[in-house]
Amino acid sequence: MKAVVWEGVNRVKVERVPDPEILQPTDAIVRVTATAICGSDLHLLDGYVPSMVHGDILGHEFMGEVVDVGSAVTKIKVGDRVIVPFPISCGKCWYCQRGQTSLCDNSNPNAKLAETMWGYAPAGIYGYSHITGGYAGGQAQFARTVYADDNLYRVPDGLSDDQVLFLTDVLPTGYMAAENCNIEQGDVVAVFGCGPVGQFAIRSAFLLGAGRVIAIDRFPERLALARGAGAETINYEEEEVFDRLKAMTGGRGPDSVMDAVGMEAHGTGVGGVADAVKQTTRVLESERPHALRSAIMACRKGGTVSVPGVYGGLGDKIPLGAFMNKGLTLRTGQTHVHRYLDVLTRHIERGEIDPTVIITHRLSLDEAPHAYKIFKHKHEHCIKCVLDPWADPKDHDPVRTGDIQPNSAD
Repeated sequence: MKAVVWEGVNRVKVERVPDPEILQPTDAIVRVTATAICGSDLHLLDGYVPSMVHGDILGHEFMGEVVDVGSAVTKIKVGDRVIVPFPISCGKCWYCQRGQTSLCDNSNPNAKLAETMWGYAPAGIYGYSHITGGYAGGQAQFARTVYADDNLYRVPDGLSDDQVLFLTDVLPTGYMAAENCNIEQGDVVAVFGCGPVGQFAIRSAFLLGAGRVIAIDRFPERLALARGAGAETINYEEEEVFDRLKAMTGGRGPDSVMDAVGMEAHGTGVGGVADAVKQTTRVLESERPHALRSAIMACRKGGTVSVPGVYGGLGDKIPLGAFMNKGLTLRTGQTHVHRYLDVLTRHIERGEIDPTVIITHRLSLDEAPHAYKIFKHKHEHCIKCVLDPWADPKDHDPVRTGDIQPNSAD
């Protein structure tokens, strides 16, 4: 089969690899009908997530049709159309039983490796390094999925792939980020980062009762999409965000603030340059936490900072004094996707949220290197790329293959 593989920092390639097989009686094989590139995949591309190995199959946002099941699978059947949540839940451990499926105790076979970095191991994740299990990802024509009965989610009749694909990650991630804000009716919510997660965080905040949402970014197409959802916007390259947020909230500040950017935030001024240099060393600092710093400073006293943005290691100069003295609450974590599937599916069916609005590019799997390039560098007004593993390959030109050169991140 064809699959997108990691070849090293800033290099991905489409290769022929062996088809997946049933390895455990609880497995299922899915014929992938749609997959997507996530902002978290860029952290792998840029080399900021350790334990990637040449040839690893990428991708944790994918869905498709079940074509084979193990002998112990009883709920999922061949022919079922399913989405595959990115965190892997065993369905039985203490965390899974409490709906905290991204913290599953049993699905990460490389738990010892994760524990050396984080103290305790999170769940396994498809296509996201060996520190989260070393599972092959879904940017491929077929994928082996594990704990099939507890993980695979049947797609209701009448919903298209485009409508449900992002239930695998970015839609529930944005929703959980908004839920973590403890929104009360009429609250003012600020969102740093208007990429796919930020867009769904904005829409989810309104669904959960926010009166106003203020979206912060620097790309006009992202800010325009945020305004289309009803958000007010700030371009941080044109205005000083802290002062503007105070002015927009009568001096009090937003009730809650989200960092929907994570470890590769684009910082401005000397601080932004210092973060970039230190992160490049992989020793002095492994994150660029500019958005997190800004969120802590901007949030009103007694408010909540929600962090759906991915962090993996150590960040510098976090304003802990502001965090403590303002009495803030910090909530974060990999998304417990399974917890939100039913409620979000109902929102989609009722037309209360339209996941398709973030799709700007549809490409074949063969064009994945080009897709990674335009997504990373925000070329062609790219917000979200969906890949079709079965589309006929197009004629490639040099821009669609080879190195993906470093450039500014969002």
